[in-house]
Amino acid sequence: MEFEAPQWSFPAPSAESAEIARARQARLTKPRGSLGRLEEVAVQMAAWQAEALPLSRPASLLIFAADHPVTQHGVSAYPQEVTAAMVRNFVHGGAASSVLARRLRVSMMVVDVGVAHPYEVEGPGRDPNVEWVREPLSDAWVGDLRVEDAMDESTLSEALAAGMRAVDCLEEPTRVLLLGEMGIGNTTPAAALHAALLGCSPERMVGYGTGISQEGWEQKCRVVRDALARLRSRDPWHLLMALGGREIAAMVGAAARALQRRMVILVDGFVVSSAMHLLLHLHPELRAGMIFAHRSQEPGHALVLEALKAEPLLDLQMRLGEGSGALSALPLLDLACEVHRSMATFAEAAVPEKSGTR
Repeated sequence: MEFEAPQWSFPAPSAESAEIARARQARLTKPRGSLGRLEEVAVQMAAWQAEALPLSRPASLLIFAADHPVTQHGVSAYPQEVTAAMVRNFVHGGAASSVLARRLRVSMMVVDVGVAHPYEVEGPGRDPNVEWVREPLSDAWVGDLRVEDAMDESTLSEALAAGMRAVDCLEEPTRVLLLGEMGIGNTTPAAALHAALLGCSPERMVGYGTGISQEGWEQKCRVVRDALARLRSRDPWHLLMALGGREIAAMVGAAARALQRRMVILVDGFVVSSAMHLLLHLHPELRAGMIFAHRSQEPGHALVLEALKAEPLLDLQMRLGEGSGALSALPLLDLACEVHRSMATFAEAAVPEKSGTR
């Protein structure tokens, strides 16, 4: 099966809904602009959802999990078996993302798109808020990105399709999609993708991930440098196939499907941003449908956010991934939408407006 680049089409943000939302913000009982980013978020969501009164709920979290042969080069502080163990932890409600999603009433789906080690999710203690799906990608061909492509055409196509199917299974009508990932070593392909897309050195993009030593960081830089050196093309689809992983490709597919359906994407940290970064190279107009949740402690994330002209909502010195940053920022979307929808206007509250230009 050869890879055929998807011919995706996407809606445009609604200028009419944005204008109505801005006009409403100007009539609410507050000085114009006094709620800062909350106002901006409400207007952005109104434009993308094509609704003058946007909604942040229902919200859903998709976590895609897969392993990476590149871990054999010592790029992670944890063994590959942890990916499988963490998938089980998600499903049984013990992971940070499971706890946050449960507390925030966010439905959560964990999608196995290539976990290498066996695990069981059945048994007592399963979290009823977490759905689990295993896609038939565990036997798909994958490679060590240091010396060969991370995926072949067939694997890339199947991973994109798996991400799109996951979105098709979401609760209707999901308004905000949060993306997360699990894959030991996956900050290495993420760093390689970001470096290739920005044309920067590995040293500027590679971080300490799960807590590797200085020696481990230097090794990780060498791995990324070797991967970049063997690239045959700068075409984004080639970059994804050469450097990415199945969970990163699945997130590209999931985001594309969600944006086709006018869901707002609340973008998590460094690894999720690598998928969004690539999608934006293909379709820069989709930036209108993305809100960046937080600035990761991975040092390269600041460079990526700057390149994408993205000002994240939070900077909590987080670096967990797994959708945790997006979950932490979701209450701000709730507040932005609720204030926009429920505040009284000057006329409704019989409050005199400021004379002249507000």
